[in-house]
Amino acid sequence: MTEWLNVGKIVNTHGVRGEVRVISRTDFPEERYAIGNKLYLFKDDEPVALTVSSHRKHKQFNLLTFEGFHNINEVVHMKEGILKVKEDQGGKLGKEEFYYRDIIGLEVHTEDGEYLGKVKEILSPGANDVWVVQNVNGGKDLLLPYIEQVVKNVDLDSGKITVHLMEGLRD
Repeated sequence: MTEWLNVGKIVNTHGVRGEVRVISRTDFPEERYAIGNKLYLFKDDEPVALTVSSHRKHKQFNLLTFEGFHNINEVVHMKEGILKVKEDQGGKLGKEEFYYRDIIGLEVHTEDGEYLGKVKEILSPGANDVWVVQNVNGGKDLLLPYIEQVVKNVDLDSGKITVHLMEGLRD
């Protein structure tokens, strides 16, 4: 069974020449949206293979065209579709880099061994990601910046993250 990685969502068309506006969900936009790269559109039943024929940035969007689609009428049905790649097309990660899907669901413990909860989502507000940990006691979620002063160890094999709680993080 093929596993898929979400790389973006088509939110609208752009102009009349078959361009679509994509909100990107990938850390590898240059690779994913490169001319000639294959993306798969998930909207209805079966994924549809698309080949990128152009890519440019415009404001917060990535604008793409696909081979064989030359006007707005041919792409308007793609709105709200999700663009994905096969898992084996995943980019190579550095030593301290992880896919979101690998982090979400991991248990978070302090250096002293206190269990804090599980990562339920990851936010990307700017300079660094923020890992949202669902509070084990039912209180407010804990927001942990993904910086080396806080995240001390990520062990994917054991499903455990070790963190140093800096002053003010629990408030």
